[in-house]
Amino acid sequence: MAHAAPPRIVIEHHGSPPPPPPYPPNDRGGDDAETTLARLVRTLKFITQWADRAERPVDQRKAFMARIGMSIPDSDDAYKSDTPNCDDVTGPGGTVAVTRSRHKKRQFTFNPSGIWLYRWLAVVSLTVVFNTYAIILRTTFTEINQSVLWLWMTLDYVADAIYLIDILVQFRTSYLENGLLVTASKQMAYHYMKGVAFKLDVISLIPSDFLYLVPHVGVNVVVVRLNRLLRLHRAAQFYTRTESRTNYPNIFRITVLVACIMMSIHWNACFYFLISREVGLGKDSWVYPSPLDSNGNATSYASLTRKYIYSIYWSTLTLTTVGDLPGPVTDWEFLFVILDFLAGVLIIATVIGMVGEIITTTNSHRTDFQSTLDGVKQYMRYRKVGSDLQARIIKWFDYLWVNRHSLGNEQDVLETLPDKLKAEIAIHVHFETLKKVQIFDECEAGLLEELVLKLKPQVFSPGDYICRKGDIGKEMYIIKHGSLEVVGDDGHTVLATLTDGSYFGEISILNLGGSGNRRTANVRSVGYSDLFCLSKSDLLEALMEYPEAKALLEERGRRTLIRDGTLEESMVQSIAAPAVSSPSAARNTSNALTRRIDRLEQELEHLQSRFTRLLGEYNSVQMKLKQRIYALERES
Repeated sequence: MAHAAPPRIVIEHHGSPPPPPPYPPNDRGGDDAETTLARLVRTLKFITQWADRAERPVDQRKAFMARIGMSIPDSDDAYKSDTPNCDDVTGPGGTVAVTRSRHKKRQFTFNPSGIWLYRWLAVVSLTVVFNTYAIILRTTFTEINQSVLWLWMTLDYVADAIYLIDILVQFRTSYLENGLLVTASKQMAYHYMKGVAFKLDVISLIPSDFLYLVPHVGVNVVVVRLNRLLRLHRAAQFYTRTESRTNYPNIFRITVLVACIMMSIHWNACFYFLISREVGLGKDSWVYPSPLDSNGNATSYASLTRKYIYSIYWSTLTLTTVGDLPGPVTDWEFLFVILDFLAGVLIIATVIGMVGEIITTTNSHRTDFQSTLDGVKQYMRYRKVGSDLQARIIKWFDYLWVNRHSLGNEQDVLETLPDKLKAEIAIHVHFETLKKVQIFDECEAGLLEELVLKLKPQVFSPGDYICRKGDIGKEMYIIKHGSLEVVGDDGHTVLATLTDGSYFGEISILNLGGSGNRRTANVRSVGYSDLFCLSKSDLLEALMEYPEAKALLEERGRRTLIRDGTLEESMVQSIAAPAVSSPSAARNTSNALTRRIDRLEQELEHLQSRFTRLLGEYNSVQMKLKQRIYALERES
């Protein structure tokens, strides 16, 4: 029979602790041994401790994970290292830190995959983008630099301060060596200084601003700060980490691609205006038009906004190789346009390739889904399936797509992960369902891990029968979402309703009662129902190593059968005899069965080898007979 889930299965005690007694019990033998003041102090201390425990809620998820030896790491992973309290021990893999004491002062380090370092990389990346955009802009359009020189100088030196802090951060960033996180100060510093990144960071902080003091340079030649762009490798690190962290990688890639294209257009526009200024504004048809007319009056091309927008317009048309622009005149103009066309072809090829890849990746799931659906439709038309059944099947596919379900096996997606991580992911994903299932509340940690890995999701449509009374039971089911009805033989009488967290089918797959492995009830889906399926072979394989859990599950099934009147009391002793045996006897029985199975496998391998040899001899004899018959036919 099916079992309805209790309203809430509490894995551990998560409620408020019981109220304290008026005072703790007196363990010294009587009131004469302590004064009234001492008793009052002890009572207040006990109440304080009880209140402190009541204010610290227990995380159900962590308690549930702790039962199988798993943990949920905290998101704050910029941590206090034990390095200052450690001794350095040299081994085959180098020097590692060994903790001496927990009570000494700890120092701050950054985890290379931590959230705090990721946030700092975002700040550094914004600084790099600012320098990449502003240096060439202020060098080309000097009016921008002169208008708010104090603001630009302030931003420059704030950026330099961020660069300097970034070097200090990298000195305090740990790294992995031989699978261990190295947090020793000297080793972190040495690891950073021996890399190329340290050299680039130092060069990027060279105070090239002193060149402003050189005659004929001045503060408008901001290109002297071009060494600041050597920090681009930090922006690349931020891009890589964001791409792996974000849930929308395709949108992020498109955004970065557009930003890179716009930055390329910006730099190309600045180069165009610089060449135009060197050649002479308005000197020929290719360069930027003259800001003054023939009478010396300012035209619309004299404004700073028009200069920048016109340069961006020219750069966009050139790099995208569209539009009709005036041809170059001088040799330098021809050379610049040729380089622009080559860069434009490269940009177009990159954009087409990346956008095509993103679109293909984005639509891959829908394409696979649609191809499967089309195949099913074609099969139903070929086999002349009824229209009602076709409509039900199509609605089932629509439900899968709307609810973001996958037609593939979830285990295939996580195949590369180790079993421990796969079990942890499964418990994280299905925690709300598993915590309601009583069978998971009482089973051992190892069995829980094995069962979670063997669960397979299934979806049933409205009116579908999950099982019928009398059918051979090969699976047990756990309800994740939806509602099921236990109906009578007439199909109308509703005996019980099963909701989220209920499970059924374990009686038939354990061969309990007089019905053997036959189903004892009709279970029908009310609407669309998401269920977890656990096959008989998987369950018995898992229970083989846990005889106590198997006995407990069988005992619970017998109690259910007795309560429902399906199993007579007189049959309990004979059926339950194996279950009431001691754990040691159950283990001995399991070991004996294992040995018998091993012997059977050896005999099977021996028979298989003999059969292969006989089959080879048979094929050889058959070939010889064919040759003799063919020879006789030719002679006759």
